[in-house]
Amino acid sequence: MYQNIFDKDLIYQCSNFEVGGGGGVETYLAFLFEHRPPDISDHVIRSLKNVDQSQFKLLHIHSPDLLLQLTGECPTIFSVHNHSFYCPSGTKYLAGQQTICDRNFSYLGCTWGKLIDKCGSRRPLRSFQEFQTTHQFLDVLKKIKITFIANSEYVRQQLIKNGVPPEQTVTLHCGISVPQTATAPLSLKVHQNHRILFVGRIVSDKGLEWLLKTLIHTDPQIQLDIAGEGWERLQLEKLANTLRLNNRITWHGWCDRDKLNKLYQQCFAVIFPSVWPEPAGLVTLEAYARYRPVIGSAVGGIPEHLRDGETGILVPANNIKKLADAINELYIDHQKSQYMGEQGHALLMKEFTMDTHLKNLRTIYAKTIAEFPSRVKSLYRYSIPQTK
Repeated sequence: MYQNIFDKDLIYQCSNFEVGGGGGVETYLAFLFEHRPPDISDHVIRSLKNVDQSQFKLLHIHSPDLLLQLTGECPTIFSVHNHSFYCPSGTKYLAGQQTICDRNFSYLGCTWGKLIDKCGSRRPLRSFQEFQTTHQFLDVLKKIKITFIANSEYVRQQLIKNGVPPEQTVTLHCGISVPQTATAPLSLKVHQNHRILFVGRIVSDKGLEWLLKTLIHTDPQIQLDIAGEGWERLQLEKLANTLRLNNRITWHGWCDRDKLNKLYQQCFAVIFPSVWPEPAGLVTLEAYARYRPVIGSAVGGIPEHLRDGETGILVPANNIKKLADAINELYIDHQKSQYMGEQGHALLMKEFTMDTHLKNLRTIYAKTIAEFPSRVKSLYRYSIPQTK
């Protein structure tokens, strides 16, 4: 055991995600540590094997696989950041039908989903491993009594549908750090740049193909900046060439925070065209931080951050006409774009800053600790087969 490296008076984050990496969970963890109060350790626990868990004030788990290593000797909460806990592919999206999956996990249903509906990987070995892992995660629900934090009400309802007791779930929307660089409402000069912005991984679920096919139906002066990388980039560059859009698109690749901030500040709107049910999506909040309106898909947790007609425009996923209409609407109306950006910024400052998020998170911590029974080191509250 190596429990001596831990402080018994601190709360520990447990994660296999890389803090500050490129994904949403990694960014969230970076924000969390940036605003970390004194009773939360800056040490990330990557494995709970061979650790005396009775010594911890509280464990906050972010990676599903670490649930399989719990012994139940200390207060624990688990943040559900994505769909991988209850969906083998982690997408809840049937690419073949271009629809969101409404099934609960089952071997038969998910096999059909992969083979027929093209949900995630169709490779037999990988699919079998995904099924086994999801089965293990959901089986854990029968053995543990911890608090599950969902980053949207959409995710919370998915948890309940898949067997998590409602009383063990709570919705806590994400927060972000407000940029230190100066920001200002959308000016007429910037609006006349005629630029829109896509930020995200270049993969099929993020809806960039839909956006490219929409762009040809928008005013030809509109320019699209694409910030991100992904395995579909080459294919989508070919599509842009076929659609004769090359002179209207700039592919920026991966961008650091300074470059990304500049791209946010030179656009008149941010487009969030995901076709899979985004669990939450930090892009909306990052746009609000720069006073920019968001045009987003009405899927997953996106509508919980985007107020249609107030902070942006919601459109049905894969609907080219509706997306084109929304882009053109903000393109011709500076005052509406500016107003929505200001409303988005006000909403961010009221509900979605990291300070607000952390305040609510600490309330959950305190409740979890207070309700945890007296610990007896030699007695486990439950027994989960430990992973090898």
